[in-house]
Amino acid sequence: MRSAYLESQKSQQGRKLMACLPIFYPKPVLTALNICAAEVWGPPGPPRSAEAGRIQTYVCPIVRNALAFLAGRSAELADGLLCPHTCDSIQGLASVLPDFGGWAKPVIHFIHPRGPRRASTLAYLNQEIRGFVKNLEAFAGQSLDPNRLRWALELHRQIDTLAAKLLARRAYLDVDDFTLYTTLRKGEYLWPEDFFEELKRMDARLSDTVVQKGLPLLLSGIVPEPMSLLKNLDDAGAYVAADDYAAIGRRILPHADPPPSDPFAALVETYFAAPPCSTRASSIDGRREHLSRLAAARGVKGVIFHPIKFCEPELFDIPLLKRRLAELNIPVLVLESGLESELSGQTVTRLEAFVEMASNHGSQA
Repeated sequence: MRSAYLESQKSQQGRKLMACLPIFYPKPVLTALNICAAEVWGPPGPPRSAEAGRIQTYVCPIVRNALAFLAGRSAELADGLLCPHTCDSIQGLASVLPDFGGWAKPVIHFIHPRGPRRASTLAYLNQEIRGFVKNLEAFAGQSLDPNRLRWALELHRQIDTLAAKLLARRAYLDVDDFTLYTTLRKGEYLWPEDFFEELKRMDARLSDTVVQKGLPLLLSGIVPEPMSLLKNLDDAGAYVAADDYAAIGRRILPHADPPPSDPFAALVETYFAAPPCSTRASSIDGRREHLSRLAAARGVKGVIFHPIKFCEPELFDIPLLKRRLAELNIPVLVLESGLESELSGQTVTRLEAFVEMASNHGSQA
């Protein structure tokens, strides 16, 4: 289904197709230049070719699976690859892919500023975005129209606003987590206008009263894989009341109202307004306060940290985040993901035991 859709974007809509490694990049620029983004989150499951063996087994499975996927010619439909500097492993993949995988198509980089919003990071990001635009213009074979960029920024503002509403009013949405997250993750490959229509259909299902009856949890990690985790939580009597996944909640951006008249200034300001994330070197204090506010706003009774194995940016933060949640008397479970297709029976038992413990913890408090 995904491949057929992306093929139609090229053959019927005349759009270039860009395979995009996670996580953050100025997507409105791609939209404005009529480039359809198709994100590569591994993909999950066993590597799609033997090329994964060219990278050590103690490297992030997203990177190992992505090398296998791209080098195994599973992304031949793509016209190029976009590689943001999410971490050293992903940046390294962009360097070794041409040699190890025989990837001969263009590779475009986007390198994040490191550190908080200040004069130097503002100046750097403005320059980086303009260089990024020049590279994409060459890739797309057209110049960027500022009015088209304003249109794309408004479209993505509407998408972010609606996605934020769905997560904020999760308890009022009469669908299971698997259905909601399947819809939210369609933004990884759908053309933004089509994705917005999907979100509007989900928004129409919001109720005026609370309909979720399970134990409200906060999930934090990089990407919700395997997606069967969501079904396992539902079976255990819990639901995701608050989201801090880098692939979901941390990418829903606040937008200034009204936006800056200069669309490049809007891109810069929106970037720095994003929720704190380990992959953008956000401060641990910022992450602690963000999770505390999320937990309080959604009435969370437990937190599951769901990091990717060997993801150093994420794993470095977890001990201090756990300490903050302990101060708030919120139970925590750490559950590493290896991008496996399904959770093991032992892991499912751990989830069930955690939900039961957190439920009892709340009643005793």
